[in-house]
Amino acid sequence: MAHTDIIYTPDPDSDSISSDVAEFNGILVSTQIPTHADGSLELGDITAQSECTLQALKVALEKAGSGLDRVLHLTIYLTDMADRLAFNEVYQRFFAKPWPVRAAVGVATLAVDGMRVEVTAMAAKG
Repeated sequence: MAHTDIIYTPDPDSDSISSDVAEFNGILVSTQIPTHADGSLELGDITAQSECTLQALKVALEKAGSGLDRVLHLTIYLTDMADRLAFNEVYQRFFAKPWPVRAAVGVATLAVDGMRVEVTAMAAKG
């Protein structure tokens, strides 16, 4: 379904069935997992996965003409809510006041066995 008012930036992984960023009227939406620039998954501890995920978000938003300082809302999906403190420590290295609106959601599992974090963000373009 094509919409001329919505712009989709493809995921760099040619096998992906998700866009990297979608834009509508200056609002960008992106979902990121702990993927390195070379496409490999980071399946280490929650700190390594959080750093990788937020770095992937930073890169995706910058490619779309935005940045972490333009994030309006972030949803954090964690397979273990006990990981929230470690995620927050990494989060505070990537974001600054005024903090984006955010929610942390505990989930039973994510797409890949061993993946502990995924984020969805809405950001303003420009």
